[in-house]
Amino acid sequence: MRYTGPKNRIARREGVDLGLKTPGSKSHAQLLRRLNILPGQHGAKKKRKVSERAMQLREKQKLRFLFGLTEKQLKKYFQTASFKKGNTALYLGLFLEKRLDNIVYRLGFAPTRAAARQLVRHGHIAINNKKLSIPSFQVKINDMIGFSSEKSQKIPYIEKSLTNKDVIIPAWLEKKAVMGKLIAEPTNIEIEKQVDLRLVIEYYSR
Repeated sequence: MRYTGPKNRIARREGVDLGLKTPGSKSHAQLLRRLNILPGQHGAKKKRKVSERAMQLREKQKLRFLFGLTEKQLKKYFQTASFKKGNTALYLGLFLEKRLDNIVYRLGFAPTRAAARQLVRHGHIAINNKKLSIPSFQVKINDMIGFSSEKSQKIPYIEKSLTNKDVIIPAWLEKKAVMGKLIAEPTNIEIEKQVDLRLVIEYYSR
């Protein structure tokens, strides 16, 4: 089941900004001020020794919340990645980065992955000029990603996202105006800045 509770609480529990709130919003500013304070009345006072298993769990949870997945979805991605020859962590990251909702987010078409997922579900996104409403769709190299209509581009928060000059586009994506393209296989660089994928693999490999 996908988490639908307070998003700032999740980020504070994990101690890292998981991109769950729109950058620049009051809620995001509040999160940054309290990011190092654990949720709960006495959260900051309770410091327990963390076991190796607990660290693995926390990294797994970070990854799940980062991409807005259910436990079942993430485990399925791990199982698929583990069947591949080579680095399981690399394949896991590749499958997650190639999700359509993540690509929409990485291109700066939406301020958060949750917003990107909603855009896809509501039919505002097109792949190679064909409307697609499946957030988990695996984008292929040379696929063109854009909006299904000009009306979609006029949604207020989308217009704001499209004019945001602070968005850093990964090297494996290309963006021109309101169109994007997957030009190479994704890397784990961005994910590893927030999550230790090795611990995630260890968690599922027990």
